Order: sequence, then C-alpha cells, then structure tokens
Amino acid sequence: MDIRELDRRALALTGEIIKHVRSDQLALPTPCPDWTLYGLLRHLVCQNEGFSAAARGQGGPLMTWRRGDLGDDPYGAYTASAEAVTAAFAEDGVLERPFTLPEVREDMTFPGRVAMSFHFVDFVAHAWDVATTIGVAWEPDDEMVAAGLRVAAKVPADDRGPGTGFGQVIGIPEGASPSHRLLALLGRRPA
Repeated sequence: MDIRELDRRALALTGEIIKHVRSDQLALPTPCPDWTLYGLLRHLVCQNEGFSAAARGQGGPLMTWRRGDLGDDPYGAYTASAEAVTAAFAEDGVLERPFTLPEVREDMTFPGRVAMSFHFVDFVAHAWDVATTIGVAWEPDDEMVAAGLRVAAKVPADDRGPGTGFGQVIGIPEGASPSHRLLALLGRRPA
C-alpha cells in the first residue's frame, strides 16, 4: 500500500482521538515522559508542519519544527496541520524527493518514502498515547498495524531511549496481538 495513504489514515486515526480531548485534560501526563497532553498535541502539530516543510525542501532549520501553535483550539490546529502535511505528501515526485529531518538526523537526508514512514509510525504511536491519556479506544486497522510493525522493526537501537523518538523495545509476551507487538516495539506498555 502507498505510504501516503497509510499516513493519511494514521492522521485520521489521531484526529478522531484528538476530537475527544477536553480543555481540562490538557495538563494530564502522557505515556511520553516529557510531555503533558498539551505538549504532545503541540508536538504533533509541529511534526506535521516540519514534515510539510521537509516535503517541499525546506525542513532544514530546526525552528521549522518548533513553531506549532495550538491556540485555543487544539483540534483545529491539529486538523489544519494534518491537511497541510497531507497536501505536501501528495505532490508529484515527493516519494523520491530528499527530506531534511533535523529532529531525526542533522547530517543526512532521507528519501521521501522513508521519511513518510517515520511520520506514519510516529502518528500511530502518538494516537495510542493520546487515547491512553484520555481513556478512549485506539483502533488502527490491520494494514496500519502490519505496516507499523515493519517500520518499527527497523528503528535502530541507538535511536531509542531518552532524547529519541521511541523508547526501548518492551518485552513482547508470547501470543501478543499484532497491535500490542507494535506498541512494545515502539517502547509502549500496552497494559
């Protein structure tokens, strides 16, 4: 399946969960140790804006990845940023275009297809983080889980842990569902 379609579905999954966020929940802690719910939602907007810029060859300055503003409407800010990144990812030639992603590696670029897989798996994981924080269901479809497993399995050990995008792999119990395996590969504790 086209990574752009998977990414669009991950953005939609995340948006459906964010729709349920109430303003009195924004100070709640999340499974991401450094972020409240407000900080996590801001991160998602920043990522969408940064990846939009990267898709257009303008992702180099780190400040591009730090400007996200939730204003007084976190869901509206998320929706606008999701629409912007979806439009950027739909441009002709974007799958092969080099993306500069200073939050991943400052010294290299990534082919668009690979960069989009990073964005995709990040949003599948953070959808779970938001859902867990506010107590709503996280239900990615089977194709998203299968694709997420393929991407998560490729994250190197030195790109996991404090200060990185993902935690260390959690022990995966025998017989775990594919979605629980995915969460464990992304450093989340599904229980």
